[in-house]
Amino acid sequence: MIVRLFLALSVLLSLIPNNLAEATSAASGIAQCGSPSSIRATCYAKVLSARPAISPVGYSPSQLRSAYRASGIGNAHIAVVDAYGDPGIKADLDTYSRNFGLPILPTCIRAAQAGCFEVTDQSGGQNLPRANQGWALETALDVETVHGMCPGCRIQLVQAKSASMVNLIAAVDRAVQSGAQIVSMSWGGSETPSEISADSHFASTNVDFVASSGDSGYGTSWPAVSPRVVAVGGTRLNLNSAGARLSETAWSGSGSGCSKFEAKPAWQHDPACSHRTVADISAVADPATGAAVYSSLSSGGSGWFSVGGTSLAAPIIAGLIGLSGGSSQAELMSKLYGSLGTASIFDITSGANGGCSNYLCQALRGYDGPTGTGAPIGLSAL
Repeated sequence: MIVRLFLALSVLLSLIPNNLAEATSAASGIAQCGSPSSIRATCYAKVLSARPAISPVGYSPSQLRSAYRASGIGNAHIAVVDAYGDPGIKADLDTYSRNFGLPILPTCIRAAQAGCFEVTDQSGGQNLPRANQGWALETALDVETVHGMCPGCRIQLVQAKSASMVNLIAAVDRAVQSGAQIVSMSWGGSETPSEISADSHFASTNVDFVASSGDSGYGTSWPAVSPRVVAVGGTRLNLNSAGARLSETAWSGSGSGCSKFEAKPAWQHDPACSHRTVADISAVADPATGAAVYSSLSSGGSGWFSVGGTSLAAPIIAGLIGLSGGSSQAELMSKLYGSLGTASIFDITSGANGGCSNYLCQALRGYDGPTGTGAPIGLSAL
């Protein structure tokens, strides 16, 4: 009897670390697209639960627009660049739009048409890549969030044939060639010396490039670390029933830090990093305060998910830039950093994403790594 009791207790104790690990994973969100490298990107979407719900869970577009005081419907051309295909994305976007009372976007048929949706491959054609469940949820998050923030904008989804950096950058080039004013990139990979030459893909002066800073806490990710890209960090956002911000703090997963290779841009003046510092601005990313997203191709099946990660923060900012009409990258950075400490930016002063003892991983008054200049209040900083 004593032996059996001892064995039973041993089995029970052996399960505790696994259960705790699962609880920790669930609390921080479940990543969707694998690990990044120098040649292969990962997406930065994280779900609170892999099991879909039958009705929306997470913040609605009206709540997010209210939180960041978005106004107008916009008419800019926003390109979303993602890897792999998602054959159900138009139907999923329509489901999302109907549920939240947003315009149903028709298929784009003219070059300068606003308020429409189109999908192309990385060459601009219709040879769309094979589907991937993790990236499909990322794609739904990006497209639906951009539409929720900027209901009148033209959305172009450019699907790279794989998650290799070569193919994703080819898709970015296609977006620019197609006339996009804003390019949203919710993915990234490790820094390498070759990124300096790859930054040339973001050289178009009249396009705003926006990228997620990463979901692994303190540490940098390319392309967000490029000085030619707006690096978007992540927050935990709590709203009241009316959609007003109760609190916003740095999310523990938000990527930040000092680049190993990128030169310090003229508009950054933080003292502890002699190179480019990430991030520039931030928005909600904690999966526990994530956005409602509908996907029919996720690994968990069809339904509604609460999705976060800096993959949520980037299209929020891209949509807000779309509402503001877009500008040159230089003008955008000048306005953004010039708004530091003003009523146009919500200064995030609490939370952290790592163990360093300074602003590179600790939110504090003024500029800091995890949240950049802060979170937007309206459009004037963009």
